[in-house]
Amino acid sequence: MRRAALALLGLAALPAAAEERPLFVPTRDVAVTYRVTQGQAAGREMSMAWLAAAQKLRVEMAPVPGWSVVDRANRRMLMVMDAQRVVMELPLQGGPGGLSIPTEPPASARFTRAGTATIAGQACTAWRYEDGANRGETCLTADGVMLRSSGGQGERAGAVEAVAVAYGPQDPARFQAPAGYRTLQMPAGLPPAAASPGR
Repeated sequence: MRRAALALLGLAALPAAAEERPLFVPTRDVAVTYRVTQGQAAGREMSMAWLAAAQKLRVEMAPVPGWSVVDRANRRMLMVMDAQRVVMELPLQGGPGGLSIPTEPPASARFTRAGTATIAGQACTAWRYEDGANRGETCLTADGVMLRSSGGQGERAGAVEAVAVAYGPQDPARFQAPAGYRTLQMPAGLPPAAASPGR
C-alpha cells in the first residue's frame, strides 16, 4: 500500500523541456484533496498539503497508516508511522537507494500544451508529456497546483483528480517529525520499497 502511495506521488511530477517549463511547485500554501480515479488505489482519497516557503509537501492516503513529508530543500523524505512512534528517513536522489523527488520532473521529458480545464473550481492548463516510453497528462494552475494527472506504466499507472482545493497558511508543525518519535535511517543500498511499511 505504501508503494502505491509513493507511485501516485509520482503523478504530481511534470516533465520539463527546454522549449517551455510550466510551474509545477505551488508558490503559496495550499491543501488539496484528490480522488484516485485509476490504478491500484482507485476510489480512495489522497491529501497533499504544501508549505511553500519551506518547500515541504505532506502526503496522506487512506487507509495507509501514517503520513509522509517530502523535504525538497534538504533532499529527504520522512515516512511517519504514528502507531509505532517511528520516523523513517529516506534520501532524495544522489545516494544509495535514494528516491527521486516526486514533484520534480525529469530533465529528459518533453511536454506540450493540451488546452485548459476547470477542476474543483480552479482553472488549470493541461499538458501532455512523454519521457521515453512513459506518456501522460497533467493539469496545473497558474501558481503551480496540480489538479489532475494521469500516466505511468504497469503497477505505477494511475490517475488522480482534485475534489477540493483550500488556499491558506499551513501549520509548520505538520511538516516536521513529531517530538519523541524514534528516527531510523534507511540502510545504504536498501531499496526504498523494502523499507516501506504496510506493503
